[in-house]
Amino acid sequence: MSRLRIFAEDHPDEPLLATTDRAEMTRELGAIGVTLEQWEAAQPVAPGASQEEVFAAYRADIDRLVAERGFRSVDVASIGPDNPKREEMRAKFLDEHFHKEDEVRFFVAGSGLFTLHVDGKVYEVLCTQGDLIAVPDSTKHWFDMGPEPSFVAIRFFTEPDGWVGHFTGTDIAGRFPRYGG
Repeated sequence: MSRLRIFAEDHPDEPLLATTDRAEMTRELGAIGVTLEQWEAAQPVAPGASQEEVFAAYRADIDRLVAERGFRSVDVASIGPDNPKREEMRAKFLDEHFHKEDEVRFFVAGSGLFTLHVDGKVYEVLCTQGDLIAVPDSTKHWFDMGPEPSFVAIRFFTEPDGWVGHFTGTDIAGRFPRYGG
């Protein structure tokens, strides 16, 4: 189940808000420019489905988002708990960073924890199957796929070089809860 927790940046132990209510999550995130949507597959997606099969199941929503936001590439990222590079892949996203384009991810399966640092607050968003999150460019954040990652996500890019993180060098991400531990 998706969840939003909001903390003061200097109080990682006591959330100001904790909710699983979709309308409240959408409202709170919308106030900082973050989009949260729920998508339904037009057809079943089997484990191990090809990128083309995943795209076919969500074609209408993918096409709508590409048209609205001008994305130039879309791909599918998949990682399982048996991936031998899972620790290295997890570590890549755990420090606070930002991008010079919106970071848009749709969770076809599994889950991941996006944590956003905006105006003195930290917004922890647990994304699960069916969730689309769109984090505006230049928003400081980090992502945790957990110690045993398991997800399939559709990624949207406007820049041809795809994911480029600009790290802030702060230690704030290490002061907040990790996903699954």
